[in-house]
Amino acid sequence: MIKKRFSLIPLHLFRSITDVKSDFLEKQGIRFLMLDLDNTIAAYNEHVLSEEVTNWIAEIRNSGIELFIISNSTRKKRVESHSDSIGAGFIMQSSKPSPKSLHDAMELKGYPPEASALAGDQIFTDALAANRAGIASIIVRPKRFTNPFLALRYYIEVPIRAMCKNKY
Repeated sequence: MIKKRFSLIPLHLFRSITDVKSDFLEKQGIRFLMLDLDNTIAAYNEHVLSEEVTNWIAEIRNSGIELFIISNSTRKKRVESHSDSIGAGFIMQSSKPSPKSLHDAMELKGYPPEASALAGDQIFTDALAANRAGIASIIVRPKRFTNPFLALRYYIEVPIRAMCKNKY
């Protein structure tokens, strides 16, 4: 079991969500993968998932790993649309870095923390929420920078990402 900790350092760091393979998740004992939506599986302005992400989702699901969207977004139509497209449940307005929505999703789906992970693009929300929940934190590069604030935030996160010991 992963110890609950107030840490910004992710447990795992990948270039893209599609680089997180099912065999990697299985080796980690992950059966429940919670996904951040914006800039993790879809750029902010993408209304349809890319073919690459759609194929990745099919591969993950075919391996028996359950997916669930955890998003801070307030855009219900967008979250529901992407959730429906991958056949996954969702929690929106999740208030990450609070771990509450992660605990709620695990309880709803019946998974313990040691079989769960959160994959996202942000250190200050996704990695911190997962670490506080005592689950595996997987951080990927943002899909696209749509405004200067996102680019600045990513620049600030670079030294923290560098401290991650498990880079793939």
